[in-house]
Amino acid sequence: MAIPWGTIKSLLIFFGPLLLPKAISYYRRARAAPPMHDGLKPRPLPAGTARAITILIAVALVFLLRTLPILSPENIFKTTQSRLQIPADVLFTRLATLRPAHTLTSTDLALRARFASLESRLLYLHFGPATVATCPFCTPDEPQSYLYYFLPDLLTPHLFNLATLALATSSSLFFSTSGGGGGWRTPATLAAVALALVDVYWVCTYNHTANARALRLGEVDSFFWTARAARYAALAALDVGVAVLLYLTGTRRAFVAAPSAAERVEGVIRALGGVKGKINAAGVVKNTVLRDEGLRGRSTAYWAHEVMLMREMMEEREVVEGVNDALQNRIDIGGVERDAEAYAKAVLMPPGGGREEVVG
Repeated sequence: MAIPWGTIKSLLIFFGPLLLPKAISYYRRARAAPPMHDGLKPRPLPAGTARAITILIAVALVFLLRTLPILSPENIFKTTQSRLQIPADVLFTRLATLRPAHTLTSTDLALRARFASLESRLLYLHFGPATVATCPFCTPDEPQSYLYYFLPDLLTPHLFNLATLALATSSSLFFSTSGGGGGWRTPATLAAVALALVDVYWVCTYNHTANARALRLGEVDSFFWTARAARYAALAALDVGVAVLLYLTGTRRAFVAAPSAAERVEGVIRALGGVKGKINAAGVVKNTVLRDEGLRGRSTAYWAHEVMLMREMMEEREVVEGVNDALQNRIDIGGVERDAEAYAKAVLMPPGGGREEVVG
């Protein structure tokens, strides 16, 4: 069932002034963001973020499963293929033939007692079988009483989903989303609350009396079942959307701000400290070699031998021709410098360090 245009227009008028400025702000912030810092390259998904995404996907799958007809409450008019104006005795006689042992359930008996009037059947299509069958204070003369009784059931999946989103976007609980996932808590909460308000508004403003003019089963609007499926599908879509945002943030593929100047300076100081440690270690090794007569003699002999080998090599005809050919073909000095710089970085920077370590 499509949502009436009047309902859509009312929702846009109500939520438009709240959501439109935020959307424009996010768009401008994304366009004005500086280029991604070298240290913010994509990384493996952190364990905390992976747990949060797993929870969100699992809850979304549960919501999607609840949209299946086999897991939805029974619509006795569709089950018996009966029109809305059918006599109650005939309706429940048909229903009894479809039940095991041809006996009606307690819910069926409660509905049979309330289906004496057309208004009760219209409210059944609006609020579902559980509300009409079990509400102890509801009467067809006061349709709002059914709404009051139905609201807790309506809000239960929204509250459960809100708690799930709060847990998944927490930066301090077990499902910690280290890497910026906690920054999505406010947008996710606002989206969940907005979805709940839209759902309540949709149910409250639905005109259940429109079904009174339906003469055939195909013309009957089963609002309760349509709204239920749309509700769980929307909740699942929200959870999947938040999971995608957590993945993009956790792997630094999007929505990541460059580190502040203080963080970058601190990272550079840490990197320089590592380089200084390597230089000190090399100095200690060199002093050890120079102080030991045996090691010093072996080092001097090694380099003297290397000089002799290089001199002999450079005097060979093939080497001379190769050098001349390389000089004539103009060696790519820029490429040689880049290779040398890469080699120097690999030697001076600790494993797994570099610019990635600057970010911390």
